[in-house]
Amino acid sequence: MSRWRTRRIIAGAAVLVVAGCGESRSASPPARPADTAVASRAVPPAGPAADIPTVVFLGTSLTAGLGLDPDSAYPALVQRKIDSAGLHYRVVNAGESGESSAGALHRIDWILREPPAVMVIETGANDGLRGQDPDSIRANIHGIIERVRTRSPRTRILLAGMEAMPNLGKDYVRRFRAIYPAVARADSLPLIQFLLAGVAGVDSLNQQDGIHPNEAGARIVATTVWRSLAPLLR
Repeated sequence: MSRWRTRRIIAGAAVLVVAGCGESRSASPPARPADTAVASRAVPPAGPAADIPTVVFLGTSLTAGLGLDPDSAYPALVQRKIDSAGLHYRVVNAGESGESSAGALHRIDWILREPPAVMVIETGANDGLRGQDPDSIRANIHGIIERVRTRSPRTRILLAGMEAMPNLGKDYVRRFRAIYPAVARADSLPLIQFLLAGVAGVDSLNQQDGIHPNEAGARIVATTVWRSLAPLLR
């Protein structure tokens, strides 16, 4: 499993906090002009497209595609894989830069106004950067899953695992890493072990902040997601 590089942990974390990892401040993305592009992707369109089952990606700036053209973010690349496979699903990018797991829990009811066929949950990275309590993060993720299952019982869920930066100490890294497999086991979910596997810490696959994937990195992330998502769609 790929690991974050220690040599740029502090600088990278600082850049990520400034560039898009502040607390999410609204349950409804349209409330903030700066998030208009993200919000528009999170609202299912009216008309014929609304009849196509959706795959919603709930996530942070990693999912929103911070620093990338929207068509280069990994959810858009997954859409191309879906189309190439001859499957009829429409991807909705509900990524929110700066969002914590608590923010995602607060926002999930808004996202579920149009129940998806599949929801991919990517959250917790910003909590890890801030050293939030792993037990609280796990509780928030479990709360999101419960909300989805209550409001949309037929929605299939795929959980994406994340890693904490090693400058937070071995014990924190271990506890953080354990969140995702523990939730997947408890809630009987398929798990992507690490969303950024093969990308994290690789200069050529990340933007200047050393954390957000560039176009080449996003292609690898899309492939990682596709391996776990494809069986749910088929």
